[in-house]
Amino acid sequence: MKIILTGATGMIGEGILIECLNDPRVQEILSVSRKPSGKAHPKLSEYIVPEFLDLPENDPKLAGYDACFFCAGVSSVGMEKSLYEKLTYDTTMAFAKAIGKQPQLSFVYVSGGGTDRSEKGRLHWARIKGKVENDLARMNFKATFGFRIGMMIPADSQEFVLKYYNYLGWMSPFLKLFFPNVISTMRQVTNAMIRVCSEGYQSDIIYVKDIRNLEK
Repeated sequence: MKIILTGATGMIGEGILIECLNDPRVQEILSVSRKPSGKAHPKLSEYIVPEFLDLPENDPKLAGYDACFFCAGVSSVGMEKSLYEKLTYDTTMAFAKAIGKQPQLSFVYVSGGGTDRSEKGRLHWARIKGKVENDLARMNFKATFGFRIGMMIPADSQEFVLKYYNYLGWMSPFLKLFFPNVISTMRQVTNAMIRVCSEGYQSDIIYVKDIRNLEK
């Protein structure tokens, strides 16, 4: 499988990148980012762009891939609604248009629990992410999937880890035991992404319980 990946300098993207590099099912990875990932590997190439919004539609550098794992994203906490919409909706859709018409490609969008596909709920961030999922589904891809990930256990050797994970990390065995549908490892999520893109799935919304089922 040949994969485009965004967000390699963030926690989710870096973890997925590390696991993809270690997975024999993945032959090539193109990391698209505003700055280098800091990693070197025979499978990995990088496309450094200053701004996703400036990418041309049907960018030839993004042609010929089997899947896109869109892991870039920002928190809505403390952010103006217009800026959050630009960084979340506008940026993602611009990237999807840069990939263009590729009916062999599946697009995975990392959203989160509570994403609102009705686009009518109380939470602004949930409505915006729901709109992203809805509009991606209307594009000419093989399939699109919204990954409603929960708490994530970092991959080995990860550098970009959110600070609060330093405090929660020791709790992960207990969370996995008592709350199995809220926590995943980066390897489990990567496996789920690869499998839904290559094999399809019964739903285009992937929850933590689906991530666990896809591991079986």
